[in-house]
Amino acid sequence: MSEGRHTQRGGGWLGVYVIAYLVFLYLPVLLIPLFSFNNSIQAAFPLQGFTLHWYATLFGNSALTSALLNSLVIGVIAATGATLCGITVSYMDLYGRSPLAATISAIARLPILIPGVIVGISLLILINLIGLGPSRIAIVLGHILVALPTTVVIMRSRFAAIPKTIREAALDLGASDWTTFRRVMLPLSLPAIVSAFMLAFLISFDEFIVVFFLAGTEPTLPLYIWSQLRFPRSLPTVMALGTSILAVSFIIAALAEILRHRGLSAPAPADPSQRKQTKRGELQWHST
Repeated sequence: MSEGRHTQRGGGWLGVYVIAYLVFLYLPVLLIPLFSFNNSIQAAFPLQGFTLHWYATLFGNSALTSALLNSLVIGVIAATGATLCGITVSYMDLYGRSPLAATISAIARLPILIPGVIVGISLLILINLIGLGPSRIAIVLGHILVALPTTVVIMRSRFAAIPKTIREAALDLGASDWTTFRRVMLPLSLPAIVSAFMLAFLISFDEFIVVFFLAGTEPTLPLYIWSQLRFPRSLPTVMALGTSILAVSFIIAALAEILRHRGLSAPAPADPSQRKQTKRGELQWHST
């Protein structure tokens, strides 16, 4: 009896801890949308009234538009590169049967453990050595490196969820490795590919530390936001912009997660070597 009470008490304290942790983590984030509708340049209570003026100031801002376009272009290119690399690395890790492929896969996931400042400084030294210098190309390369671990993890889990018998059956039926990869494995992995691209785009779009070291004369949106924080009167506009980014990021992340789970839970196709009954009662072999 006392053991049951002790268990209930421990569960109660655990619930309190989880709630306190969630409040500490998400309350500051929720304050940004709240103050973005406040009719005051100061982020303080009590609120002065409801207004959409700060959102209206986002339109017609040439510097903001330029930074947004830079972030979109860099994000799409970096997400495409990171997704293609993630597909290749994860597939070779699972099916390459080579120590080199496993080593490359481990190295590709390593940047997620390295502090962003170290990555930024290292990339700055590298691009200066090869003569690129801070530029949009350097940012794209840096964002591919930062987003690569996410794409590798997603694609590796998807390829691992596909029954190996499907690939083996395709090879037994005479398909080459490239044909099997292109016509069997990639179509089955399409939801995960889209999910990996969307998450890689979000990582690139929101990345600040790497951009801080590699940006040239064309800042991205995070750099623009950072530059505006030096002006107190720009704080409400920054919060309105942050609220918009938060809403879009939440939608994209939710869609990516739905696609990833749909891809993992999708039923595998029937065995390519199974038999089926035709209308005439004859048995025939078919392939998917």
